[in-house]
Amino acid sequence: MTEVLTAARMRAVERAAMESGRVTGLELMERAGQGVVEAILEHWPDGRRAVVLCGPGNNGGDGFVVARLLAGLGWQVEVLLLGGADRLPPDAKVNCDRWRRMGPVSGLTDGRMDGYAEDNPGVDVAVDAIFGIGLTRPFLSLGRTQMELNLWAAASPRDSRFPGVVSIDVPSGMDADTGEYPGYTNENPLDSCIVANMTVTFHRPKIGHLTGHGPAACGKLIVKDIGL
Repeated sequence: MTEVLTAARMRAVERAAMESGRVTGLELMERAGQGVVEAILEHWPDGRRAVVLCGPGNNGGDGFVVARLLAGLGWQVEVLLLGGADRLPPDAKVNCDRWRRMGPVSGLTDGRMDGYAEDNPGVDVAVDAIFGIGLTRPFLSLGRTQMELNLWAAASPRDSRFPGVVSIDVPSGMDADTGEYPGYTNENPLDSCIVANMTVTFHRPKIGHLTGHGPAACGKLIVKDIGL
């Protein structure tokens, strides 16, 4: 039977590996990004264009790695960042700087995302790297952005005008321990929050992938080995 982890246990496994000297945070981030790219290429072998939505933490750092690796394969990639690059954690900042040597970083705002698919035809994949398993508060901002990704995930299997949605670790806003969306008590979060066609997580599945709204929200779950 496959072991299933809490978010805290996953962070402890990563921390132990780094403290032992077997791997650095940057190396784990690179491996995670490579795993996401492998999954994208397996499921969108003819894809050539992506938008990567990066958040203010290490999940966003994974997104910068994905952007860099896809661009290195000849994809056209746009990167949007929530918040300022100067506030990123050290490893995420390194990967932001690496990406910036290849392309620009624009601000992630509701205004930028409103009607994005219609204004940018031909985008094959949207990578949700906004928040990962470390989020401990309700994700109630970026309502328009969340609605756009919700729409894309629902529409893309039937309509090529919309990009498929790939979430890194969990759909942003979902609790990795429960599969619920904190802050949404009087409505169905699957109607308005970020959901994915495919979620790529690392080392082991998390409890939230398999419980609550997790199975419906995550779409196809891919678990990638990052050497832990």
